[in-house]
Amino acid sequence: MKKQDLIFILCVVIFFLPFFVSDEVFNFYVGYNKAHGMVTSFIKFAVLATLGEIIGLRLKSGVYYQKGFGILPRAIVWGFLGLSIKLAFVIFATGTPIFIAYLGLDGATEIMKGAFSTDKLLVAFAISACMNLIYAPVMMTLHKITDTHIIDNGGTLRGFLKPIQFSNIFQKLDWGVQWNFVFKKTIPFFWIPAHTFTFLLPPDYQVLFAAVLGIVLGVLLAIASLKSAK
Repeated sequence: MKKQDLIFILCVVIFFLPFFVSDEVFNFYVGYNKAHGMVTSFIKFAVLATLGEIIGLRLKSGVYYQKGFGILPRAIVWGFLGLSIKLAFVIFATGTPIFIAYLGLDGATEIMKGAFSTDKLLVAFAISACMNLIYAPVMMTLHKITDTHIIDNGGTLRGFLKPIQFSNIFQKLDWGVQWNFVFKKTIPFFWIPAHTFTFLLPPDYQVLFAAVLGIVLGVLLAIASLKSAK
């Protein structure tokens, strides 16, 4: 661990400490999150998931900042991805129990409102599996495309605002790593179990925990990038 790591950790601790030591700050967050869930989803992912990518850069390149990395464009992308993630949470948390009932297993919606039980765990697993198998691959691919777009345009905000060359970038993606690592390994072995736990949490904390998992996503993306470079 180097001096830059200690400074980085200290800055992160100082930033998040008020939420843990001040009831006033924490209660403000809870109240604002209830009233403006989409706004807080944008902010949480813009901050936490970008933080994860910065940590991923440190693991990959040995530094927390690199010219052309594009922290601000990445934060903007993650903010909008955060909106889509909140949308996905609402859709799959509501729709999957209804689909389970359609299959003949009544009471799934009521089970998710009750105390922890084996049935609740199974329904939460079903919600997580549906979301990660249907939504996650699209989101991860879109993120990879925007990530490539940011790098190709020097990490600048002006470059980020240029039209994204979806067709060209799509063809250049390393689909070996995208499929064999990002989809085949991280989704079944990490994201489905992690989001199973997420859906067992109270609704106000689900997107926050998902955003915290964005830090882990940054590390996984760094590993995927290293695999692509080999």
